[in-house]
Amino acid sequence: MISVYLSILLLLPVLAAVCLALGPESPRFQGRLAILATFLPLLCMVLLCFQASAETLAYPLVGLSFTFGGFQKLYGMVVCFMWFVSALLSPQYFRGHHHLKRYYFFFLICLSFTQGVFLSADLYTTFLFFELMSLGSYVWVVQEETDGALAAGRTYLSIAVLGGLVTLMGLFLLYHLTGTLALDELAAACAAVENRRALWAAAVCILFGFGAKAGVFPLHIWLPKAHPVAPAPASALLSGVLTKAGVSGVLIITARILPFDHRWGVLVLVLGCITMVLGAVMAVFSINLKFILACSSLSQIGFILVGVSMICLLGSHNALAANGTVLYMLNHSLVKLTLFLLAGVVYYNTHQLDLNRIRGFGRRRPLLHVLFLFGACSLAGIPGTLGYLSKTLVHEAVVELAVESGSAAITAVEWLFLLSGGLTAAYMTKVYVALFWQKAPEQLHSPQKWGAPASVLALILAAVPLPVLGLLPHRLAEKISGATLSFTAGHPFDHAIHYFAWANLKGVVISLTIGLLVYLLFIRRVLIKGGVYRSCWPDWLSLEDRVYLPIISLLFRGLRAVCRVICDSLDLLVLLCRRTFLRDWRERINAHPYSQTARAISHHISINEEEVSDRIASLSDLTARMTNSVSFGLLTTCMGLCLILVVALIFVFA
Repeated sequence: MISVYLSILLLLPVLAAVCLALGPESPRFQGRLAILATFLPLLCMVLLCFQASAETLAYPLVGLSFTFGGFQKLYGMVVCFMWFVSALLSPQYFRGHHHLKRYYFFFLICLSFTQGVFLSADLYTTFLFFELMSLGSYVWVVQEETDGALAAGRTYLSIAVLGGLVTLMGLFLLYHLTGTLALDELAAACAAVENRRALWAAAVCILFGFGAKAGVFPLHIWLPKAHPVAPAPASALLSGVLTKAGVSGVLIITARILPFDHRWGVLVLVLGCITMVLGAVMAVFSINLKFILACSSLSQIGFILVGVSMICLLGSHNALAANGTVLYMLNHSLVKLTLFLLAGVVYYNTHQLDLNRIRGFGRRRPLLHVLFLFGACSLAGIPGTLGYLSKTLVHEAVVELAVESGSAAITAVEWLFLLSGGLTAAYMTKVYVALFWQKAPEQLHSPQKWGAPASVLALILAAVPLPVLGLLPHRLAEKISGATLSFTAGHPFDHAIHYFAWANLKGVVISLTIGLLVYLLFIRRVLIKGGVYRSCWPDWLSLEDRVYLPIISLLFRGLRAVCRVICDSLDLLVLLCRRTFLRDWRERINAHPYSQTARAISHHISINEEEVSDRIASLSDLTARMTNSVSFGLLTTCMGLCLILVVALIFVFA
């Protein structure tokens, strides 16, 4: 029976995508087929959750294996649910859009690929579906085909390909050390490895690829660019699901490759803190609705990584961290599904995302008001929501470590955690006030309905679980997180958690106080002038433009110089051989396109300045075309990574 469920989960979306590609050019047909093709896997996943055993299915012929443990069932359910809800809103969002068949085709294909990531039983299967998922979702980013979308697509694809190649290097090294990539065997195999330095090298390489997909600093540059330009249903999936695929990879490293390794926990903690604060600060300064949500995703990934680090650093006392991290992942998925779909509702009604142009859109729309509050309050960690439960558990895990270690650094991490939570409350208050309290521009005074019944149903389905899970922590939330402890290497609670006691409420009170002060003293006084929201984030402060592109350009110039020296040397060698062994070299020399340098040295003549300038101009043009070529970039990347791999192996095994 399990194999039947697996076939439906993985093959049905692919078959539906083929039918859609061969079917008519009818938006109604395409939308209904997408809804049906996402509802059936959701129903299948619901039935699968009632299966008690964590059965593993292997397909040796293709090298794939799948499992159905607690974490796999949870995120298999989340994937199916989010795809179904996004499919409900898509017909209205894409009304009148071009390339609709292309979008739905990759929409369904990516459902199958993403399920393969979360249901995989070994890292080979994970990697295969992970890369297919990354390449398929690239089409979402460039769907609109604007200059911004194409630029974001190039960044997204570059990071995805680079991360995939580095991850593959890490998997090669890991398999060489352990002889297995199966998740249930990996912990014991890694514990037996004596060369810890080599194991660390493998873990860092794997972290590079999964961290890139999760949007971890400094590989986050694709995330703030991709989410704003992608269609809203796709942005919801990119933020809510695909980033969690990267986080699940980090969890695998933490729980199985380097379990309870203090240095690894510190590394993840540092990356998490930087990502958490950076995303929150960028969101405070932004005035574009989807860009705010994208930066918010970056910040929330940082919160989750702090939880992952606590799983590692607390060891056998990691019950708070393990349960809190899984609930934080679930909360972020549902919140971003709600808020990005709501941003889609705003966009297809106004065709704007700037807060100055969409302010007041939610006035006299009470249902939209309530649904937004569900998502915003859960994101900010307001009591009564799932966000409060998850944030409280992770925060108390940080407090527990600070008390146990007595470290001032961990105490500083706690305050960064509270500060970032306050910034979250501040920028969500900014969005809330702009959408639902400020007076709308004249062009927004429209009596039309804001959403079709299917769109309204999609938002309700996305938002309602947040308060339901938040109000029933012991009956629902803890049971969900408890079923995933075998995946996260977590321990169960040894006592009941009193979520609404003052000791736990104190953290959220501090964060909300910070958020209120930031909103009143900074956003209202500095970022709003004359009722107009100002974007004060400097354009020059771009890691991609200021660091990565100059480094790549320098590498290209160095590569060009090396290639030119090699070509000139070969030309000179050929010319000298002709001069030595052939007697007709003078007559034939001009018929061959040798470099000016080689010809000058061979003939003892001066170089023609016009020919040299023409040659330099042609080389510059060739260089420009090469640096803008994806193929050349990928080739250069592969060459560089091969060189890095050789050096790393020499260093590790020397």
